[in-house]
Amino acid sequence: MIQKEQSMETQKAMLAGYFGRLATAQRDHRPVVYTFVPGNLTELLSAFDVIPVYPEINALQSGMRQRSDGFIREAERAGHSEDVCSYVKCDLGMMMKGNLGPTGEAIPPPDLLLCSFTGCFVFMKWFELLREQYGCDIAMLHVPYQGDGKLTPAMRAYVVEQLEREVIPKLEKIAGRKLDQARLEENLARSARAEDDLVHVFESAKARPSPIDAYFAGVYYIGPIFTSFRGSQDACDYYAALRREVDERRAAGLGPVTPDGPMAQEKYRLVIEGPPNWTSFRNFWKIFYDEGAVAVASTYTKVGGVYDTGFRHDPRRPLESLADYCLGCYTNLSLPARTELIARNVREYQADGFLFHSVKSCNSFSAGQLHMMREVERLSGVPGGFIESDLVDGRYYSHANIKNRVESYLQMLGSRRGAAGTTSSASAAPPASPQLHLPVHS
Repeated sequence: MIQKEQSMETQKAMLAGYFGRLATAQRDHRPVVYTFVPGNLTELLSAFDVIPVYPEINALQSGMRQRSDGFIREAERAGHSEDVCSYVKCDLGMMMKGNLGPTGEAIPPPDLLLCSFTGCFVFMKWFELLREQYGCDIAMLHVPYQGDGKLTPAMRAYVVEQLEREVIPKLEKIAGRKLDQARLEENLARSARAEDDLVHVFESAKARPSPIDAYFAGVYYIGPIFTSFRGSQDACDYYAALRREVDERRAAGLGPVTPDGPMAQEKYRLVIEGPPNWTSFRNFWKIFYDEGAVAVASTYTKVGGVYDTGFRHDPRRPLESLADYCLGCYTNLSLPARTELIARNVREYQADGFLFHSVKSCNSFSAGQLHMMREVERLSGVPGGFIESDLVDGRYYSHANIKNRVESYLQMLGSRRGAAGTTSSASAAPPASPQLHLPVHS
């Protein structure tokens, strides 16, 4: 029986309520907007009583429920290439099969497509295909890429202008009313409170043992704040409760809760780069906790906002704050900025090593990863490992191969620790990394 934290049970109920509201949206005359997690404008949408739909969330939920492979095959039969992002094919296949969501309830068609471009070119082509299918209007929010690793006033002004001239007028049109500025500011204030609690939860991983797994359990923690609940009182309540739950574990000296119960001993502390595999999520996680390996930080939990570097939504400057949020999402950062962020996490969380999970069909994460890995080794002084699979295409997950590579990497970390005569290897020079970059197509 899978064991879950109480916060996960709470989140499950929240999501069930969300999909229930979606199922009745047309009957209740509530507009529906399809959008993406990176750079999403949830506070602005909820100020119009608009219900957001996140196609990539539907895809990963389908993957966890073992339904994505069928949807992907459906899309490929319709002519989409094997090399296309598996999120896209899963979403298109789900649409071809009646657009039933993870709970089995129908997801209504969009009244508006809101494409926030934050580092992934696939987003634009994805929504072109959806626009052809649904025949609805589209609002494009182009977010400048931080090529130099800096957010400039000109970038912020460019995004704000698009919000004012492109996005808000189209939301007003489908909602049938003007923007309620006071309500937007209230939403942003609630977002900031929830963000404070989320950062506290993730920073708890600096303790030994870490009371959380910031990658595998972390994907549950980010669910409400990265999607439809940010800016709501439900999100504030959830993160306040999660913070109390984690603080209690930390005070008791307990490690993370895994699907098989509390972790017995923390042996390895890792930072993980890249999205997880969703089709075999529990088995993927089990490889790590069986070996006593805990993710103390991860980059995937920053795709919907890099809050641990200080950003908070600010009700005093609402549109500028939304612009800064979009500009600062992880996939919109330059590769050198991402590299430095990973290396800083290795140092600050006293990680023994770091692991890159390269995803076959996600160029936003996987492009440049081998070079990034070498740079993180140089900056942090610890060796990295490299594995491959996919997001929701089960054909690219080979459990035995990944298990062997992770175990080999952890054994190398253990040998290195023993040779150094210390519990942490963060100060030693990195040896040559194990050759883990092998194909895992099964």
